[in-house]
Amino acid sequence: MQAIILAAGMGKRLKELTNNNTKCMVKVNGLTMIERMLFQLDKLDLSNITLVIGYKGKELKEYIETLQVKTPINYVNNEIYYKTNNIYSLYLARNYLQKEDTLLLESDLIFEDSVLEKIIKDPYPSLALVAKYQSWMDGTVVTIDEDNNIKSFLSKKEFNFSDVEDYYKTVNIYKFSKEFSNSHYMPFLEAYSKALGNNEYYEQVLKVITLLEKPEIKATILENEQWYEIDDIQDLDIAESIFINSKEERLRKIQSRYGGYWRYPQLIDFCYLVNPFYPTPRLLNEIRANLDKLICEYPSGIKVNSLLASKYFGVNENQIVVGNGAAELIKSIMEILKGKIGIIKPTFEEYPNRKNSEDVVVYYPNNDEYAYTADELIKFYDDKDISNLLLINPDNPSGNYIEKKQVLKIAKWAENKDITFIVDESFVDFVDKEEDHSIISKEIIEQYSQLVIVKSISKSFGVPGLRLGILVTNNLKVIELIKKDVSIWNINSFGEFYMQIFEKYKNDYENAINKFKHTRKEYVEKLSKIKNLRVVPTQANYVLCEIMGNVTARELTIILLNDYNIFIKDLSNKKGFNGEYIRIAIKRPEENDKLINAFNCILK
Repeated sequence: MQAIILAAGMGKRLKELTNNNTKCMVKVNGLTMIERMLFQLDKLDLSNITLVIGYKGKELKEYIETLQVKTPINYVNNEIYYKTNNIYSLYLARNYLQKEDTLLLESDLIFEDSVLEKIIKDPYPSLALVAKYQSWMDGTVVTIDEDNNIKSFLSKKEFNFSDVEDYYKTVNIYKFSKEFSNSHYMPFLEAYSKALGNNEYYEQVLKVITLLEKPEIKATILENEQWYEIDDIQDLDIAESIFINSKEERLRKIQSRYGGYWRYPQLIDFCYLVNPFYPTPRLLNEIRANLDKLICEYPSGIKVNSLLASKYFGVNENQIVVGNGAAELIKSIMEILKGKIGIIKPTFEEYPNRKNSEDVVVYYPNNDEYAYTADELIKFYDDKDISNLLLINPDNPSGNYIEKKQVLKIAKWAENKDITFIVDESFVDFVDKEEDHSIISKEIIEQYSQLVIVKSISKSFGVPGLRLGILVTNNLKVIELIKKDVSIWNINSFGEFYMQIFEKYKNDYENAINKFKHTRKEYVEKLSKIKNLRVVPTQANYVLCEIMGNVTARELTIILLNDYNIFIKDLSNKKGFNGEYIRIAIKRPEENDKLINAFNCILK
């Protein structure tokens, strides 16, 4: 068996990275794509490797000669690479293609060794390597039947997003038997090139072949094997977070992305916090039905969005402001409020990070559950020089909850002390200690003029991609300052439309919350049985856990990411902890069980 690599292209979308070298000479974590690919092929005991070169071909050839590749290498030069596509490059290599069984690869791929093992070990002689279609993928897709016969190759024009569940993306690695190349592929390649020219793609020939009664080519499907096609700098960035030798460095790169994990379809995100049972398909379908309009038209300004939110939360329009996520409102309110602020730690760092450290007066709970009461906070801060006090309720990451009556006790104390009392109740909907738990009401905020309430809609309503949060207060000066601080179009049309319709789905939301509470109860019970894991009681949609035994929180986080594709929150660097702690989200039961099984394997 031999290999043919198509490496003639210019790689324009990689911009300055390909000014002086070919696309396949771009480095991924310090190693060029072509070096990685050649070393992987070198392990397969091939008869030879043929590269079709073009753009910067001399430089590529000289570079490859510096590598210690044992397999003999041939070169075919595509001198008109700038006006042809890969169909012509493969045509130029036809004499090699017809000599023996061939692995055909494109040079802009990066993959695990197991990817090549998959296609070589498959006994069927001629195969296209494919993977289940994901949103980040671009290029040729195929449909296959239950026997892995390729039914059709679909071009971009034929692509239909309503059928993506049936689509598989070609990985651009193929295995052609010598017989298939001579009897099927080359005759059609020559005919296709003569009829339609050389500015086409070799997959088009396979598309024609699949129309035959016996096309003689099947698909083999990748499952958990990692691969990526690098066309632009965004692809390069993602590939560098996947294909990395250092497990510690991979964790660092994943952590530094702060989201966007839909680009990693196999990754289960237990770090970022949402409602696993909401929104419902019915709500999402309504948004889909209005997608064209929402993309093509401007959203309303702050006034209209405040009106929409006020209707749902039962306050006046001038008592509420909507933010591009709660993060935008946190930034704004922390800049507006002057003087020192009391903050309980450990906590959600977005608040203290917006203040100078000397302006933060910290209360540390003196127990291993990081719990505290209203009376303890009042006693601690009663003689402190603070102008503001923050309470996250339930707290993040501890899950500690102070009941509504006690929160209002603090509000009354703060009112008497002329202290602005900020209550973040982003997770309060998950509470099951009491039915009436939210303090967002017209009656309450009008009773306490120093009270400011922040709520993330992303967390409890499960729509973090919409970026929605609210701030409620009867301090109209604060509302006015925040509305001046944020952009007039800080909410996009999707967020606005969601606020317009979400009231009619209230029953669905309540059902989802009830389902969540049942799932949390079962999840915590299972976690509590795991050896070397201490579970802290929670009223939120996450669980704080202490890691006991010989494994540190950092080590556990690294193992889960690299060996199990599970991403959790490592709290090693969070101030206020004494011990090894992690925070894990509560997700759907089948996902929760995967984490529990992993814990049992690692923590023994």
